[in-house]
Amino acid sequence: MKRWLDPQPIDVPAALRDAVGGHPLVAETLARRGICSPDAAHAFLDPDAYVPASPSDLPDLDCAVTRLQQAIQRGERIAVWGDFDADGQTATAVLLESLRGLGADVVSFVPARHEGHGLHGGGLRGLIAGGTRLVLTCDTGVTDHAAVVEANNLGAEVIITDHHVPGERLPQALAVVDPHRLASPAHPLSKLAGVGVAYQLTRALDSSTADHALDIVALGTVADVAALTGDNRYLVQRGLEALRHTQRLGLQAICQAADLRLEGLTEEHISYALAPRLNALGRLADANAGVELLTTDDPVRARTLATEVEALNGRRQWLTKQITDAALAQIDHDPSLLREHHALVLSHATWPGGIVGIVAGRLAERFDKPAVLISAPEGQLARGSARSVPGLNLVEVLSDCASLLERFGGHAGAAGFSIEPERIPELRAALSRAVAIRADSIPERTLVVDSYVELPDLTLDLVAEIGRLAPYGPGNPALTLAVRDLRILSEATIGRTGEHRRVTVEDIHDRTQTVFWWQGADWSLPQGRFDLALTLRASDFRGVAEVQAEWIDARELQPAAVRVSPPRPSFKIRDYRAEKDPETVLRAVCSREEIQVWVEGVVLEGVESCTRQQLKPGQRLAILTLPPGAREFKTALARAQPEEVLLFSQDPGLDEPDAFLARLAGLIKYALRVREGRVDVEAVAAAIAHRAVTVEAGLDWLAAQGQVRIAERGSDRWLLRPALDRPDPGAAESARVRLEALLAETAAYRAYLGTAPAATLADL
Repeated sequence: MKRWLDPQPIDVPAALRDAVGGHPLVAETLARRGICSPDAAHAFLDPDAYVPASPSDLPDLDCAVTRLQQAIQRGERIAVWGDFDADGQTATAVLLESLRGLGADVVSFVPARHEGHGLHGGGLRGLIAGGTRLVLTCDTGVTDHAAVVEANNLGAEVIITDHHVPGERLPQALAVVDPHRLASPAHPLSKLAGVGVAYQLTRALDSSTADHALDIVALGTVADVAALTGDNRYLVQRGLEALRHTQRLGLQAICQAADLRLEGLTEEHISYALAPRLNALGRLADANAGVELLTTDDPVRARTLATEVEALNGRRQWLTKQITDAALAQIDHDPSLLREHHALVLSHATWPGGIVGIVAGRLAERFDKPAVLISAPEGQLARGSARSVPGLNLVEVLSDCASLLERFGGHAGAAGFSIEPERIPELRAALSRAVAIRADSIPERTLVVDSYVELPDLTLDLVAEIGRLAPYGPGNPALTLAVRDLRILSEATIGRTGEHRRVTVEDIHDRTQTVFWWQGADWSLPQGRFDLALTLRASDFRGVAEVQAEWIDARELQPAAVRVSPPRPSFKIRDYRAEKDPETVLRAVCSREEIQVWVEGVVLEGVESCTRQQLKPGQRLAILTLPPGAREFKTALARAQPEEVLLFSQDPGLDEPDAFLARLAGLIKYALRVREGRVDVEAVAAAIAHRAVTVEAGLDWLAAQGQVRIAERGSDRWLLRPALDRPDPGAAESARVRLEALLAETAAYRAYLGTAPAATLADL
């Protein structure tokens, strides 16, 4: 179950509120997401006010342009090598059209899924034998060292455009155009999808015609679930408008087959209708047909291809349901697959390799742990697809298991690999270990609620207002609204394979609302009354506009327990506070007894330990480092529910301002570098053995010192950015005074707890 983060009051600058206008929620949301000035708001809401970055900012792009222009002038054959997903198909189409428009001798090639991602020998040799002298990749190639060397040896040069993470060294290509090579991860081009990189190359080649590709640039960017920030947001804004008026016969045909109106298309239609259909080609057939569909000017061919795509998409849906059911059956048959491993790894000989990634994503969401599904046909190399959970980088995890794999690659959240089938059990154990050592970096599942509303508030006017913040996606999530105190009036499964739910809810005033729960048919409905989190959009089914509410999460309501007097804790106390070498004593005790050990702020060698957030119910609890406050102590005891407490009194040594700030600054640097500035205040507090309020004071001091910028304050989740402002001496002094007072309170509490009579522990 997710922990809900209720909206906190936000001070919206008057200038921002006046500039944005409309429903107050729009300006409040912008401010919460760090967009606080009128100019920044205009650039966010209106693409005409945004200034896109120069393509030349991408390393090696100018070199790639020079060589391509040279090839065109010389009449050399250019081969565009793409990838089989929707991002790869659209990127291939963008480059193919651009080069054709410039008069190039150009062909395209997308490998079949069973051949794997990236450049490889058979396809390369065929292209080069057919006269190719320059290979231009898109959405692939950045780790294909051997294939690039082979191409060079066969007399062809290679230009790589990709957006995947490079290895420690780059392939020996003429140019490697990849946004990961930008100096700053905050650069507006840093989150480009493969099609976005291809578009930047076409801009540099011929800026006068590049915008013709914006419709499929938006399609590929959204399909690849790229962050909708910086230039990505701008490209999708522009591209959606182009998509609504597209002249591409293939897109017109596929929308007609899918019963979609072009003029009403949004990023959601891309995510749930257009992208799955293009991906179905790559998963179950030939992705080269997708490139043809996007570029053909033959209306008969466009309709034929769209009909084939529609049939493949129906098959994809059916196979997805079958594999999901089979995967859940495996878990039911052997619960240890889920219970005893930190990563869920399932395999089967008959699972299609093109479908397992979809199911892996659903299982990762359902069970809140990384999921890996492997297609392992008998006598062949097995191929797996992995999907992650927020905070866990799959590429890093697979790197730890590289010795078991034939090949692997991907993103932080999604990756693929090949492996010998007999090594799958080894991989299951290795992945579990690799995830376990990163467990502290995986945040608790939370849901940010943007606003509480009543059912009558769910109107088309509200949809239109919050729709100004669209397009939504990673980096700019759709607003989550919540309605309190509902009950279920009726429900039914819907969809071609019965995978969705339509639920009618009723509030305490007998007002009702229909809510759609996509992929929710197999999930349990709340019992009794509950709060509901949902998102809103406008549905134009059959041309009639109406509000469509989409189920996100439910929080069951529990009746408040009434007690005449609070019960006294029932645990016994074993007092080890006088021990001069507490760690040695604790190790000795743990060697004899099964004990949960609570430690914060120090490293305890040789004993498995946990922080306050990781405590679980158990018979015995050893407390090595003294808790920072009464609330933290009480919460920890409530989580552990021990029958016996072993109390030590080691001081973590972090109650002095300099020591505290040094440790805090280190964690914040890590958050900026690895977690895009997301800081879970409670998790940081546990890591440095302090209260959350003290961590907040420390962050305020770092911000006032000009070491960091606070972009958003949540109830316990903050968003930080690299500092832009100069230090504010007055604010710094005020923050330091508050911080020192909080640290002194914690030091006093630890000192008292270290010497107080054991019999009074329950009162502390």
